[in-house]
Formats: sequence, structure tokens, C-alpha cells
Amino acid sequence: MTFDTPITIALSKGRIFNETLPLLAHAGIEAVDDPEASRKLILATNHSAVKLLIIRATDVPTYVQWGAADIGVAGKDVLIEHGGEGLYEPLDLQIARCRLMVAGAKGASLSGNQLRIATKYVNAARTHFAAKGQQVEVIKLYGSMELAPLVGLSDLIVDLVESGNTLKANGLVPLEHIMEISSRLVVNKAAWKMKHATVVQLLDAMRQAVESRARSDG
Repeated sequence: MTFDTPITIALSKGRIFNETLPLLAHAGIEAVDDPEASRKLILATNHSAVKLLIIRATDVPTYVQWGAADIGVAGKDVLIEHGGEGLYEPLDLQIARCRLMVAGAKGASLSGNQLRIATKYVNAARTHFAAKGQQVEVIKLYGSMELAPLVGLSDLIVDLVESGNTLKANGLVPLEHIMEISSRLVVNKAAWKMKHATVVQLLDAMRQAVESRARSDG
């Protein structure tokens, strides 16, 4: 596969990067440098026209929205908090999967309009409780969510749950499922229009890889 039009792809280190690499490889794109070993924030690939930006997961939608990157990979949780303005979301990559849950002490009440919810996922939490007709107070935290109910800061938390081990270690349990989370390919509207052929070429190759993996897993 050749890329005649320059394309910049925004990724975050860790699980998303590692699980995106095989999908990019299916499109013939391979990173020259390992982001875990390199201090570079712009990585070259085996295609001179294709660059990878390595940034914080929460910043991926912003870099793509404002055109610093043409394409990005971000979790649905991050996209909900960003709002999705200026972005197309053409493909669920089915990677970095987990669940967004309401959690708290065993037997904690989920009802009423006086609940305090600690979370970094403010938009998702408000939307979830509003859909149930509940007015709640949302307290924004950036980490260590499990601590909030233990010290009386909140009644409940809204957080991503993969194995549930961190909740269990802190005496908390999942209480209510909000949504399944996975990472999505996002494209800014300018790139979709001005670099359409190249973007669609890459999109189709990654979609094939996602479908192929789904068949093998199934």
C-alpha cells in the first residue's frame, strides 16, 4: 500500500498503541521507533508520508479536531468527554475494551437526588443519571477514584472497570453498568474532505483487520 498524501496519526502510549499496531500493520504501516524506548513524540514509519504523534489519551481528540493530526485512535470514554466536535468516528476498532460502571460499597443506594458521584467522566456520569431522572452532584477527580467513597467525598464513583481487581482491593463493587467502551478511529472533517482517498484507503485496511480478528476470535 502506498500513501501519496501525508497523513499524521495520533496515538497514546500503552495499551491503545500496542493494540493499534497490528491494525496499522495490516495497512502496511509500521513504526520505525518504539515509543516506550524513545523520547520522540513524533515517530517516523516505514512510509515517509505517514507520521505517528504520541500524546496523552485525553488529548487525542483535540489534536485531531484542530488538524494537528488527521486521524487518531481514542477510547469512547475520552470521546464522550471531549464531545466529538469537528470529528467523524467511522470505525470501532474493538480494542482496549472495558466497561464504564457505577461502583461503590456493597449495598450502596443508587436511588435519590442527593447522591454525590466522583469521576473523571463527568459528561458520561451526568448523562447516565439524567436518563434515569436523577439530579446528582458530580465531583471531578483525575485519579484514585476508589478513595472517594472510602473517605466520604462521594457516595458512588463512575469509572472504567476491566478486571474489577482495583475495586475489590478497596472494598468496592460494580453496581450498575453504563456502557461498553472500546477505542475508535476518528478523523477530522478537513482530512475527510481534502485527503479522502488516502483516509478511506487506510480506513478500509483497518476495517478488514478488525473483521479478520473478530472472525478468528469467534
